[in-house]
Amino acid sequence: MNVQSTVIKYGDHVDTDVIIPARYLNTADPAELASHCMEDLDKDFKAKSQTSKIIVAGRNFGCGSSREHAPIAIKASGIQLVIADSFARIFYRNSIDIGLPIIECPAASAAVRDGDELRVDMDTGVIEDITSGETFKAAPLPPFIQEIVRCGGIENFVREKITGKAAK
Repeated sequence: MNVQSTVIKYGDHVDTDVIIPARYLNTADPAELASHCMEDLDKDFKAKSQTSKIIVAGRNFGCGSSREHAPIAIKASGIQLVIADSFARIFYRNSIDIGLPIIECPAASAAVRDGDELRVDMDTGVIEDITSGETFKAAPLPPFIQEIVRCGGIENFVREKITGKAAK
């Protein structure tokens, strides 16, 4: 899988409470969650996510609570990839479970700027900053995790394995 887009950049310790504020946790509707994604951190996120499909962040992205609402809100916002220096472990797993592609790459996290255009090869882990000309190498997700993400999450992956049919 390849992703190419401009970047929305955030810093360290972006927690799940700013990804999707707790006052919106009474819904599981992805579209409703997306409409409030990042609103307390970045009032322009909704508009930015219409054209920018990659988030690049610092250390410990997704820290805080274990709610799946956070990666669901990001994915439903149209974000196709999150690159960070590091992820909170439960956010990392929840992202895979719902089919949100993520990559850890400290070098890219430090060097990429807001608005840069990236081309990312998820199979090889190569991140090319088209704007600066720099290239970074991240460890790609293992093939079985890439397959879970390709299926749109763990539920669809299991359904496909059991039935032999892709989810609609």
